[in-house]
Amino acid sequence: MKTIEIGRLLRASTRECVVGCQVDHASLVSFGDMLTIPINAQEKIFGLIYDIHIDDDGLVRQLATASELPEEVILDNRQNRNVPVEMSVLFIGFEQDNHISHLLPPHPPLSLDKIFTCDMVDLMRFTSSEQFGYLRHIINRSEDLPIGDLLAAHLKQTAAAHQYSNQPEWVERALKEVITMLRDDYSTLTSVLRALADAELGIQPESK
Repeated sequence: MKTIEIGRLLRASTRECVVGCQVDHASLVSFGDMLTIPINAQEKIFGLIYDIHIDDDGLVRQLATASELPEEVILDNRQNRNVPVEMSVLFIGFEQDNHISHLLPPHPPLSLDKIFTCDMVDLMRFTSSEQFGYLRHIINRSEDLPIGDLLAAHLKQTAAAHQYSNQPEWVERALKEVITMLRDDYSTLTSVLRALADAELGIQPESK
């Protein structure tokens, strides 16, 4: 797994950002993937993709109502599309002077900053700590994000990386941390457990 540039930043806050990328680059990432945004040589921000959306434009609206649409027209629109695919990214921590922090970044990245996929080294470095504080950034957004699906996608991908690195116990510790964080919110916990069970992460949803 290597780092790949997938797009550039459109807008950002200290909590999240929106990334624009070409259609062919959008296929390189998926919902729940971890990304990095280098700020300078000593600092980078980590985030998770929580939404991928494709806006329409005037031409797409016209083409969508055509009775017959040749395949070459569809391919031309997708390959030469000027409107970018947009990805919403939730910030979960940052690195500064070789120190990983699970706090929100001290300042947002700037427009047109480059966005990269996480390589195996960055993914393992960010998640190998015995602390799982970064998960709270996901859980605290339970009112406006599909956190069950986001946690399932992230944990499944990261568990596979730790399994490959001979650390199979990582996912069990992460699951226990999620349950602890949600112990006072039964309805959200149940929803999250169902998503984790659907992802085959070795946990069963509770039933009343």
